[in-house]
Amino acid sequence: MSERGGAGTGAAFEKFVRLIARLRGPDGCPWDREQTHKSIRAATIEEAYEVLEAIDQGDDQELAGELGDLLLQVVFHSQIAAEQSRFTIDDVVARVADKMVRRHPHVFGDVEAETPKEVLRNWEASKAAERAWKGKGTGDEDSMLDSVSKSLPAVMEAFQMSEKVARVGFDWPSSTAVLTKLDEETLELKDAVARHPAAAPAIEEEVGDLLFVAVNAARLLGVDPESALKAANRKFRRRFRHVEERLRESGRTPADSTLDEMDALWNEAKEREG
Repeated sequence: MSERGGAGTGAAFEKFVRLIARLRGPDGCPWDREQTHKSIRAATIEEAYEVLEAIDQGDDQELAGELGDLLLQVVFHSQIAAEQSRFTIDDVVARVADKMVRRHPHVFGDVEAETPKEVLRNWEASKAAERAWKGKGTGDEDSMLDSVSKSLPAVMEAFQMSEKVARVGFDWPSSTAVLTKLDEETLELKDAVARHPAAAPAIEEEVGDLLFVAVNAARLLGVDPESALKAANRKFRRRFRHVEERLRESGRTPADSTLDEMDALWNEAKEREG
């Protein structure tokens, strides 16, 4: 494993920043030159998800590569802004460094925080002070949840909102309590299904409530719901691929098969996985 730090890291980072600037320059790449914040927005999201996938896979080499791809997005966006004299990569680094100092007064100041819970409570207090300083904390509509992006995927948004309010004590007392609530929401969904036609607004609302509580159950059990659902998705892909492969051996497809036949092959896949 290579070890780099200090001046070496700084030199490597500066070299990379210059490389991106050259790609965007007059003699650079035609494709890179025509990109905008908006045109690479989807790529930024995609790279973030690929980092998460590499983490879930536990592959260090893959993670190093995906983090590099995500860093590329940060530098690329910063270069676009620098060309328009809006901000530079130096501004980006300086702002996040200043933020880390402000939000860790127990490390860089005289505030005491002995537990992770106290650290998170101080973090929220620091963010509230920042909002007030920016003039965003005096209105009646201001909320600590404003910092959770509404454009996040629903599972991540639910997790982050719940995590934030839990830091100030608004939470279920235990994982047992939230599991009881999950049972309640399941019963409410069954009741809505019995009383309304399929796809009725009442059913949609109860499904949403059930999913929201499930996210909180995962959080209180120490599980990242996004990673857990991704793992379930991968498992489903694996098992259904087995179903397809076994059917293909007899010259058939899922569309040509019965549910009972596919269920049997699905159970076969489960048994193979142990």
